[in-house]
Amino acid sequence: MGLRDEAAEPWGLLLGASAGGLAWATGVPLPVAALIGVAAYVTKVGTAMVERRRGKALPSRGQPLAVNKRAMEGAWLERGRQAAKSFDDLSRSLDAGPLAEKVAAMRAPVTDAVATLERLAGQATAAGNALARLDDHRLAAESARLRDEQSRASGEAREYFDRALASVEQQRQVVARLAGARSSVLLRMESSVLELEGVVARLVELAAMATGPTADGAGQLEQVQDELEGVRRGLAEAEELSRRALGAYEQGER
Repeated sequence: MGLRDEAAEPWGLLLGASAGGLAWATGVPLPVAALIGVAAYVTKVGTAMVERRRGKALPSRGQPLAVNKRAMEGAWLERGRQAAKSFDDLSRSLDAGPLAEKVAAMRAPVTDAVATLERLAGQATAAGNALARLDDHRLAAESARLRDEQSRASGEAREYFDRALASVEQQRQVVARLAGARSSVLLRMESSVLELEGVVARLVELAAMATGPTADGAGQLEQVQDELEGVRRGLAEAEELSRRALGAYEQGER
């Protein structure tokens, strides 16, 4: 159902007419009563449209989240996959020995990191899609208009404007939370991919310089392992925070 269909929906018309009629019956001047009726009608239509759009913003739980390959999350995900591929190529090229064994042991956390990157990218796209449907510039303009009209209203008319403003501000808070969640996810993806690329670069260097097992080489390998574990933990934390933000958004739509 689009804006035209929602505007023609009889319940919205009835609500507006009832609100205006009630205000007029209680002694409110006719022009103000008409304004109250229009405000009630517009608020109902706007709220219904936003709720319908929010309901389409995110897929149901359990379904994989699509990734916008042309957005920042798509670019960072591709770089993460390329880093994992470089790691895999290096692992396969090493001769049997201590270094090959150490690198092979890192395969699981690398795979886990890329899988988390894929989920984070999907969450970032979901947040971006939701933000595209909740235009904060339009909401800000709507809030300014309602406040201006409220300042000239009195009595019951102000109560109707209070409700309309509360609805708009609630939507703006949703926008702020989604924007914050998306920004946080993108920053974590960026830092994690750069760290993952750094891990691969250090392993390539160690492989090129390795002439046999040394204490220095073993120490450097341990540092690389610690860095990789840090990447994995950081991604897991970012995913949990993002899941909470999007989960709260989904919960609010029901």
